[in-house]
Amino acid sequence: MATFKLEIVTVEKLSFSDNVNVLVAPGVNGQLGILPNHAPLMTILEPGELIIKKGSEETYWAITGGFLEVRPDKVIVLADACELATEIDISRAEEAKRRAEERLKQKSSGIDVTRAETALRRSLIRLKIAERHR
Repeated sequence: MATFKLEIVTVEKLSFSDNVNVLVAPGVNGQLGILPNHAPLMTILEPGELIIKKGSEETYWAITGGFLEVRPDKVIVLADACELATEIDISRAEEAKRRAEERLKQKSSGIDVTRAETALRRSLIRLKIAERHR
């Protein structure tokens, strides 16, 4: 079965680099399926789940957004942040969700609502993906 080189890069590190068969990513207009020899493409990624298929193995990643670039020689995901589903700390994500909800309840106290909403959305994505793949 044909493969392509996939790299997932964050500000902090190269999170993933390997030859894979399929990438499914959360694009701004819905899920994108990338197969070997895909046409060149650049798009924005929404927060959600990346699915990577290599042979019979599938891995799942929580991503908080970023960009996807399909090149002739490889596919690059430039992620704001990403985390392998099996490595998500559920108690930490639940605590982040609780903190964000508390901040949103205090809208009149001058908090940054956009930042609190983003934190809440990120924690909910992490929890959903972690719970689905445990």
